[in-house]
Amino acid sequence: MANPPTLPISDHSGGGSQSQQTVSTPAFRTFLSRLSSSIRQSLSQRRPWLELVDRSAISRPESLTDAYSRIRRNIPYFKVNYVTIVSLVLALSLLSHPFSLLVLLCLFGAWIFLYLFRPSDQPLVFLGRTFSDRETLGVLVILTIVVVFLTSVGSLLTSALMIGFGIVCLHGAFRVPEDLFLDDQEPANTGLLSFLSGAATSAAVAAASTPGSGRV
Repeated sequence: MANPPTLPISDHSGGGSQSQQTVSTPAFRTFLSRLSSSIRQSLSQRRPWLELVDRSAISRPESLTDAYSRIRRNIPYFKVNYVTIVSLVLALSLLSHPFSLLVLLCLFGAWIFLYLFRPSDQPLVFLGRTFSDRETLGVLVILTIVVVFLTSVGSLLTSALMIGFGIVCLHGAFRVPEDLFLDDQEPANTGLLSFLSGAATSAAVAAASTPGSGRV
């Protein structure tokens, strides 16, 4: 009895699934790892919160010049604490407006998945039309401008940042900085805001060393 003909079976578990990957995994993981370690390192450099709210070191400035001088000396010393305060004010403002928070998360996700970490060998196809990298970047920039400057999201962010900076300036003006000193050995580029450049650099290195990886 003759054997039945063998049906050809195609294997889709190899390069096909890899080519359909929407995000460059090595670069994205490197970015998250660098981001997490930089945040932890920066938070470890914060001053004790009890020192920040020490009532014995609070006094009214004698003049605007004195207040400005105090702010200039307090900001480098309490920089991580101040950034944390501004971030908390911003987070509370966004949590109190869920729609604005959702819009910002969608905008951030669009940048991540459609441009920053999308493999360069996979063009963006939407409604049957293929978009180049330059066209995708232009659309994202226009969308960001519309969301930030032409909707209530922009006014919410501006209000939250102004409240946060107001708290920082008020504390810096009333906190006597005579007992504060800065460690001269501390690197100039350390701090909570420096993680973006370091994270982006590490992600770019990983993207360059990975074939078909995304752009950062």
